[in-house]
Amino acid sequence: METRKLFYEDSALKSFTAKVTQVREGWVALDATAFYPEGGGQPYDLGTLGETAVLEVQEEDGVIWHKTEKPLTVGETVRGEIDWQRRFDLMQQHTAEHIISGVANRLYGCHNVGFHMGADVITLDFDKVLPEDAMSKIEQLANEAVFANIPVRCYVPAEDELPGIPYRTKKALPYPVRLVEIPGYDTCACCGVHTKTTGALGLIKLLSCVKFHQGVRIEMVAGWRAYRMFCQVFDQNRQVSQAFSAKILETGEAARRMNAALTAEKFRSTSLERQLMEAIAQSFAGQEKAICFTKELPARPLAEQLAAKGAKLAAVFRGSDGEGYSFALISKTENVADLGKALTQTFSGKGGGRDGFFQGSITATEAQIWGFW
Repeated sequence: METRKLFYEDSALKSFTAKVTQVREGWVALDATAFYPEGGGQPYDLGTLGETAVLEVQEEDGVIWHKTEKPLTVGETVRGEIDWQRRFDLMQQHTAEHIISGVANRLYGCHNVGFHMGADVITLDFDKVLPEDAMSKIEQLANEAVFANIPVRCYVPAEDELPGIPYRTKKALPYPVRLVEIPGYDTCACCGVHTKTTGALGLIKLLSCVKFHQGVRIEMVAGWRAYRMFCQVFDQNRQVSQAFSAKILETGEAARRMNAALTAEKFRSTSLERQLMEAIAQSFAGQEKAICFTKELPARPLAEQLAAKGAKLAAVFRGSDGEGYSFALISKTENVADLGKALTQTFSGKGGGRDGFFQGSITATEAQIWGFW
């Protein structure tokens, strides 16, 4: 006995009463249900049957099976309660996907070849690379559909009527074919559950568009997800505006000014660092073995400066007694590979190098390192 699909009769049905018709280990079937089974890219519903939680819903040969936390008995009448917040969210995302896919197909001739409802965002895969301005055009038209509050029609046309209806489908389908129609925007073969009007979506927001295989992948949110994301983004932008002392709609320009200032400061700092290393290297001029300790200057560039000033062996140790030291050894005459290995073995460190250069890190004090030499 096939299950009567109440979710198709009324997608806004939140509760219902039905009789248990079959039971198998961990699963029950009913004579009718508002629980949507997994399919069409849409996850299954959750909720309760009587006093037990519904953990999963699947369809098999027209029978809809509910995985329940506790067993039920054949012949028992139960009240079903849908987790409506979750269901409504899924309906919002699914209906929005239809609008986006329909608009993209109409504008650019691309086809939806993949659709995934994630916990945070929805991904749509299309088989063509879209132009740079496609996101804004698709999003605007999609939201025009939302604000127009268009009725969403879900129906199975007569078999002789179906060939005359142009609709999107990923593959040829045997009759009967259930169509979801949003007049002016999309007609698509789909077994999912949708909102009754486009206005129930509230808002559609496209988040990103990246190249994927031979086409693109778009991330989007709609409905309550879009609202919650807007609230999070607004709060983050409010914090940025306070940090930059900028108006909330001028944070982008404030960030660009800050980035320019940081770039200039980095350039100045690099220049000063180079001058300081040159001065340190000059103080070691004429020494065959130049051993230097520093807390902040980079080890390798300073060692290169020391070697450039004539040191046959340049050794720079950066760090502190408490945290240990990273080091760089440079020499054109001495075997720094053997010297570096001896350092790391003596002070339980690690490192490597070649062609007159060795770098690594060790755990030791400055006094211990001086003692090594």
